[in-house]
Amino acid sequence: MENKTKKERGYLNLFIRRLLSLRNDKAPEEETIASIKASVEFRGANLWILIFAIFVASLGLNTNSAAVIIGAMLISPLMGPIMGMGLGVGINDFELLKRAFRSFATATIFSVLTATFYFAITPIDEAQSELLARTSPTIYDVLIALFGGLAGIVALCSTGQRGGNVIPGVAIATAIMPPLCTTGFGIATGNWIYAAGAFYLYLINSIFISLATFIGVNIFDFKKKVFVDKQREKRVKHIIVTIAVLTMLPSTLLTYMLVRENFFTSKANNFVAQVVTSEQTQVIAKEVDYHTKEIRLVTIGEEIPEKELTRMKSQMENFGLEDAKLSIVQGTKNLSASELKTMLNDPASRQADKNAQLLANEQQRADKLQKELDVYKKTELQAQSISAEMATLFPEAARVSIARTFSYAVSDSLQKDSLTLVSLTLKKKLNTETREKMEEWLKTRLKTPDMKLIVGTKIENNDK
Repeated sequence: MENKTKKERGYLNLFIRRLLSLRNDKAPEEETIASIKASVEFRGANLWILIFAIFVASLGLNTNSAAVIIGAMLISPLMGPIMGMGLGVGINDFELLKRAFRSFATATIFSVLTATFYFAITPIDEAQSELLARTSPTIYDVLIALFGGLAGIVALCSTGQRGGNVIPGVAIATAIMPPLCTTGFGIATGNWIYAAGAFYLYLINSIFISLATFIGVNIFDFKKKVFVDKQREKRVKHIIVTIAVLTMLPSTLLTYMLVRENFFTSKANNFVAQVVTSEQTQVIAKEVDYHTKEIRLVTIGEEIPEKELTRMKSQMENFGLEDAKLSIVQGTKNLSASELKTMLNDPASRQADKNAQLLANEQQRADKLQKELDVYKKTELQAQSISAEMATLFPEAARVSIARTFSYAVSDSLQKDSLTLVSLTLKKKLNTETREKMEEWLKTRLKTPDMKLIVGTKIENNDK
């Protein structure tokens, strides 16, 4: 029985190894290396394609068009030098690493200069959402670059793939170009925080795609470059390892910082959702600052009493926010947009302005509906009062209805006049003199000369 179980496990392990094995799909190493080396060089056509792609991506960011940005990433040749650096480290090819790094530096400089030039001359200098998304890297950007890079190198090293749609897909998923364009925007507008954040995202993408290429080359067991001079080979290996470690250390530190910042932001969001937000109090703007450990909120609804604020702050410890500071601005009725901006940073203040504008629009709609309701109630009261008076002045009347409406010219729909309609049901027919007298009385009573009297069908019996 035990032998049978071991045999079944052996079959299962063999099946899984065959299912996940990459060796059977491995393309000739020479072809893969030649393909990557060919895409490393950045001069002539490749450089011009990159410049034009940067212009396209900058236009997409400027107009907030995701489709244009994706198109620019599809035609960009930036992936070549990045994967070339990973391959150079993976096969101990110091010359390839140097060439790839030179091309990478050239591409980076030309990209930033092109984007800076564009954003310096464009009349649209407002940071759109697509652009702002590239200024604050998160741990997810690291994971996207790593897994995207792994997909790219596996595709290049496999006979059935040879890149295909995978490499363009990696370029889109990792979004290498937009951060460079955003860096140019930051430089052109003097916003160095945007420039630094975007360039940092670009470095993360580049470093982890290179790392993924290095991992892929080792998974496929590529042959390392062998030197005749063993001393030189040892020195080159040390240099390559040093470069790899120096490249990895900052990204590892930055990733660690990103994880901590994301944890803090997540805790803050949970705290706001579970403790601050309620049916009586709504948060319309929120800004979480990891560096100052501050949570800034703008709320509307019922005012939060001091006792409740103290209780909220005491609960922050339950969410791991014992060192954080909570600041709440209650109500926006007496606050201008500029005052909101002084309380929150730019992205959050834009949201505050947007929410405040939405609230103002809703208030206008509510005021308009209230006015219409007041007119309706006034008309209803008038009809009730006039009905009582008519019973004495004009006993011929059985029922009266009053409505406010509009009259439009058939030849010109823009020509509009207000009109008060009075529908009258009679007990008996009115003579001309009585009708004229009634019309004049109604115009005076309703305080409008634009009154139309409609006389209904005579009824034999009193209204029931």
